[in-house]
Amino acid sequence: MRPSSPIYTLKRHAKRLARENDIRLHEALDQIAAKEGFKDWSHLASSSSKATPAKEIMSQLRSGDMVLIGARPGHGKTLLGLELAALAEKNSRKSYVFSLEYNEADVWDRFAKLGLDKDAGGRRTVVDTSDDICAAYIIEYLDHRPGEALVVIDYLQLLDQRRSNPSLEEQVRALKKFAVESGAIVVLISQIDRAFDLASSDMPGLGDVRLPNSLELSLFDKTCFLHDGDVKIEKAA
Repeated sequence: MRPSSPIYTLKRHAKRLARENDIRLHEALDQIAAKEGFKDWSHLASSSSKATPAKEIMSQLRSGDMVLIGARPGHGKTLLGLELAALAEKNSRKSYVFSLEYNEADVWDRFAKLGLDKDAGGRRTVVDTSDDICAAYIIEYLDHRPGEALVVIDYLQLLDQRRSNPSLEEQVRALKKFAVESGAIVVLISQIDRAFDLASSDMPGLGDVRLPNSLELSLFDKTCFLHDGDVKIEKAA
């Protein structure tokens, strides 16, 4: 038996149900589970354990897509990006992780927790933590490598930290052009503005993306926002 919607969507329904009916969240969760045909929420959750957010996102991605993953610190945005890279490898697709935030050992330590062994034979995942990472660096690096790769960049706001680099929008446009022409999927991990912590909303959106410089967010084909264990996946407007 499979739920009618992803588990993160059902959690949002339960939170709304709890507010509207002034009941405890665990009661609302059990009510949602019962409507889905499960004994209780634990039964539903265990039955849905294989349908992780990363798998749900991967099922929606197409060659040439540009994807934004956004969350406040500590809500799992980097881990989700690495999960996508690990899934790409398991699906025999080359994956590349470009990180300006973590060193290579940190990235591989996180991969190890996902079951990805750095020293395994036939490794399809490449990690690059050069200080020179920017759109031009990434595109040149991938120029003569397999086209239909999955590329994770951690993170968006650091791409133009050097004054010598082009503007953030120019770089994202270049990455979008590269994705379309090569058939790659490009995933950019993004910070969310601190003001969101004081907002009444329970999930950030495009309006909460921290932008030190201007950027046309419609360049992204899909967005994924995370907060307090919930995930929201949408096609960008």
